[in-house]
Amino acid sequence: MITSTFHWSCKHTWQKSAKNTMWCVIGCSFGDFGTILFFQLTEIPFPIIGIMILAIINGLLTSIMLETFILIRQNFKFIDALKTACGMSFISMISMEISMNLTDYYLTGGAQLTYWVVPIMLIVGFLTPWPYNYWRLKKFNIACH
Repeated sequence: MITSTFHWSCKHTWQKSAKNTMWCVIGCSFGDFGTILFFQLTEIPFPIIGIMILAIINGLLTSIMLETFILIRQNFKFIDALKTACGMSFISMISMEISMNLTDYYLTGGAQLTYWVVPIMLIVGFLTPWPYNYWRLKKFNIACH
């Protein structure tokens, strides 16, 4: 019988997964917040669910762009960097995006950025996928960078 060596107490893995999660939050936030802010400032009538879906899509795209840039700076060839960035865990990114947008909706009643909701959205967006990223890194040694 083979016993599993997986555990949740590796400080190094928590630190590395936190770094990876932070980069994903930063990347996703550009597209997500930019989309919400665009609709908030222009006051274009659009359903809240539509804004949030667009924010999620744009967040995923900006995260992939940032990850590709980071990997190129780590001497990846462009196509390899893009493939790696696209191959990142969409489970992690989508859970991050959905949790951020649900937090915004729950706290503001819509797709609205305010000075007090953004930090809460970022914290929730970080904490939601972090355990999954730890597990993925620890179990499979798969990380974005």
